[in-house]
Amino acid sequence: METLVYVVQEEDEGTRLDKLIATVFTEFSRNQVKKMMDEELVEVNKRIEKPSYRVNRGDVIVVKVKDPIGLDVQPENIPLDVYYEDEDVIVINKPSGMVVHPANGHFTGTLVNALLYHCDDLSGINGIIRPGIVHRIDKDTSGLLVMAKNDDAHISLAEQFKEKVTKRIYYAICHGNLLHPEGTIDAPIGRDKNDRTKMAVVPGGRTAITHYKVIEYLGPYTYISCQLETGRTHQIRVHMSYIGHPLVGDTKYGPKRVVGREGQYLHAAVLGFYHPRTKEFMEFEAPLPDYFQEFLEKLRKMYKS
Repeated sequence: METLVYVVQEEDEGTRLDKLIATVFTEFSRNQVKKMMDEELVEVNKRIEKPSYRVNRGDVIVVKVKDPIGLDVQPENIPLDVYYEDEDVIVINKPSGMVVHPANGHFTGTLVNALLYHCDDLSGINGIIRPGIVHRIDKDTSGLLVMAKNDDAHISLAEQFKEKVTKRIYYAICHGNLLHPEGTIDAPIGRDKNDRTKMAVVPGGRTAITHYKVIEYLGPYTYISCQLETGRTHQIRVHMSYIGHPLVGDTKYGPKRVVGREGQYLHAAVLGFYHPRTKEFMEFEAPLPDYFQEFLEKLRKMYKS
């Protein structure tokens, strides 16, 4: 059984318990949350509370998620681009097109399947579906991820992401020319009320902050870097679309017309964190994948020749 834990922040205070769970753990619908609460799989400070309970700052919410019946996630011999590994953590450069963990429609070929083959141990905090997974990037996003190989490492890394002491820099290509060479997008993100497969900037959503810098103007496109202060689902994709500059290739949040390829041009290039055991700050950088670099060169030839 998977166990999810969330500590209520100041910005959450006064929110209904069921609404907060559906907002924080975006994989669950309100109906799914209701069913879990009916089955007493949700605790607040080790007590069962009603869905209407208004949360207080510091409340510890524990959500127990039943493992899918009959699901056995199998190790698969899938090559991994390992940037670093020791007894506590493993840093992987994930290719575009790979799903991080099993989910509906993707029970094989995921990063978790590959990790189970590669590693003898992974942290068990997130159950059989997401062992070792501390943070995620989207299927079509490439780049660096750190996974925990034991529960102590998982707790340490999760706390670092929560306290915003990790370093995460992405490179992306967006539509249009950004007016300012750098800026900050501070806009709350939550589930899109009209389409539950999408996220959106919504009142009452989770705090989301993205810092961007222009690297290069390429005709009708802009090559940018983005540094995350928070890590909401689809954050960069949603924020860039919100300010009128969706990512190239992102048909979910941008134009349906495909430019270059289908799948957003977004690469998690830099990842930094404090090692759970040594407390040493470690930083890694992964170069742009070939398809990304080749598209950049094509745009440069078209618009800078």
